[in-house]
Amino acid sequence: MTAEARSRVAVVYTSAPTVLSDVARVMRLAGYTDALPRDVETLLKINISWQHYYPACSTTPWQLEGVIRTLRQDGYEKLLPAQNGTVVVDSHEGEVKNKHKAVLDKFGLKSLHLSDKDVPWVDFKPKGEMLVLDKVFTDGIKIPEAFIGKNIIHLPTLKTHVFTTTTGAMKNAFGGLLGYRRHWTHSVIHETLVDLLTIQKEIHPGIFAVMDGTIAGDGPGPRAMRPHVKNLLIAGADQVAVDAVAAKLMGFDPMSLKFIRLAHERGLGCGDVGRIEVVGMDISDINFGFRGDEDTLASRGQKLIYWGPLKPFEKLLLRTPLVPWAFFASNVYYNYFWYPLLGRKRVKQALQTEWGKLFQSY
Repeated sequence: MTAEARSRVAVVYTSAPTVLSDVARVMRLAGYTDALPRDVETLLKINISWQHYYPACSTTPWQLEGVIRTLRQDGYEKLLPAQNGTVVVDSHEGEVKNKHKAVLDKFGLKSLHLSDKDVPWVDFKPKGEMLVLDKVFTDGIKIPEAFIGKNIIHLPTLKTHVFTTTTGAMKNAFGGLLGYRRHWTHSVIHETLVDLLTIQKEIHPGIFAVMDGTIAGDGPGPRAMRPHVKNLLIAGADQVAVDAVAAKLMGFDPMSLKFIRLAHERGLGCGDVGRIEVVGMDISDINFGFRGDEDTLASRGQKLIYWGPLKPFEKLLLRTPLVPWAFFASNVYYNYFWYPLLGRKRVKQALQTEWGKLFQSY
């Protein structure tokens, strides 16, 4: 697909009583069966940005259930849920607390946890030109062997991010295709997301995304956000277009976001909302007015290393045996300071909404 092609993205309103059927509707409106061959296994790339439940942070249980139900109804029998591999979030704990495991058990599915030591990672030499990954990982790019040759459906949420302003379909590959050393790429995160999309187009027969915007996150994401009930679902096969529509809804100019603009310019998808066919509802007057310029104490420190005065010490701090200090600091800040002080109150408020009550029903 070229950047000039007219991509289709579906956006629909939803509610807790109708969300499972609405997931099917948004997927079909976006033409997912045309994007995903039925004769190969399909990965469900779940997003866990925190092992705790926090609204808008991670894939929702109804998002996951709706996608699985729709796939099964439409003849996709071979499904493989895949969970992030990360040193700062325990995906085994996270899939329980975020109710993913409850959904997967219901359908007789078991997650592939990319953090598990027995998951094989293999060397991969992309045919397409890399912007940064071949320079960051001079010893070679490694990806999970299980991803090669399978369709993939990304399951992001509608939210902002401290490093990329917004995060969605393209960034959901970050927790799948890159292993424990992926923090090495944060200083070139926009280029990294473009490289990952290049790789995805080489290894996946079909790519699709279903984004949950039932509760959207504004502020210093992907964790410390302010939740807002928005009752939206977004879906599409063009990952650049999905992220562009999501950015537009949140109040950003998509082409001002470097990862979207670069991907558009390289013909990996369409980032120009004017060239995207949006079906399901009219989004022309929607603007959430979200902010993309906020930080937490933790992200300020990271930015000092990636782009600030501590840049000369980046390799020393993040690529040597000193690196565990960063993981420790992140865990202490979010789990023992921010969540008890601010997060828990916001979760309690969110649980009083229709979506919070639905979450508790799983």
